[in-house]
Amino acid sequence: MYSTCAPRSNEWTRSPAEFDFRSDTVTSPTPSMLAALSNASLGDDVYQESTTTNALSTRIAKLFGKEVALFVLSGTMGNQLCIRALLEQPPYSVLCDHRAHICTSEAGATALISQATITPVIPRNGLYLTLEDVKKHVIISDDIHYAPTKIICLENTISGVIHPLDEIKRICAFAREHGIGVHLDGARLWNACSVPSSPSLAEYAREADSVSVCVSKSLGCPVGSFIVGSEKLVAKATHMRKLLGGGIRQAGILTAMAEVGLDEVYLAGRLEESNVYAKQVEAAWVRCGGTVTLPVDTNAVWLDLEGRGVSLEIWQQVGEDIGVKLGGERIMCHFQNSAEAVKRLEDVMKEACRRADTVGLGTERGGEDEVASKSYLRSKH
Repeated sequence: MYSTCAPRSNEWTRSPAEFDFRSDTVTSPTPSMLAALSNASLGDDVYQESTTTNALSTRIAKLFGKEVALFVLSGTMGNQLCIRALLEQPPYSVLCDHRAHICTSEAGATALISQATITPVIPRNGLYLTLEDVKKHVIISDDIHYAPTKIICLENTISGVIHPLDEIKRICAFAREHGIGVHLDGARLWNACSVPSSPSLAEYAREADSVSVCVSKSLGCPVGSFIVGSEKLVAKATHMRKLLGGGIRQAGILTAMAEVGLDEVYLAGRLEESNVYAKQVEAAWVRCGGTVTLPVDTNAVWLDLEGRGVSLEIWQQVGEDIGVKLGGERIMCHFQNSAEAVKRLEDVMKEACRRADTVGLGTERGGEDEVASKSYLRSKH
């Protein structure tokens, strides 16, 4: 039996997220972030008097090549403020990937806040939306039976997969041609831009009318996101932020930590560490005879547990026994993991496969065709 972590007196000096692969949201503030609080502005952000927040917002806007940036409490709030700011008068609909956060994980907020219906689309390539997917499902019609598409919401990364800039350009050009707004949920756009030779944040943002980016995921900050866009859009979003109870008084306490995350994690290149960990996790799983269900482009690894004959119950139980926090088939790596954490996760894989093989799950479910299929998939890695 493993302990969950080595003895320590302070979670600021060794992150409690080290052995946690459930999500990159579990990243925790660093000592540098704690130290930054001593110089944070205590001005009231509702009155736009938080100099710390104002300065960082200016930096973020410049980094993304947009006119204005606004600090908000969460990624969900950021997405919903942008959607509401882009929409005017119902009826209307929002087209997105069927896995998009606005569709699966925002508690129906688009319907409640914007009175909009969502058109979820399954990408034909299994990875990300293409212009052909959009054209097939977009509603450009005066037919009174339908809610016309007024926003296309893209997400990058989507399930850890990078949505290529060239494809985003094609979709956005089509949207502009038809008077459709584009919002980019860039909660993990930092991760997409952490890959060598990738486009810049500004190159992605240039194509969309609005972008939201999280600082509370891979950057290690405790709270918050930024939205970027035109002055008109952000002014409307600011009004809606207040309406939803998102006006923050001493926001500088949060944005001081966000600035450290920007400088010491993203700009310092530390997100590349999480990509390396993800590749190591993939390799460890392949050594156990497993396959992944999506390409490992960034920090997400999607394990085909069922294909390897490992039940979710066994997987979660072994993780608990060995001291690794797991969230099912998705493994999310982050810069606060470690080589030791990846090694321990490989121990989980080996033990889970051993237990599964012992009870015969890997041989009872499939015939020769299934075995051949799994062998083919393994050979591709």
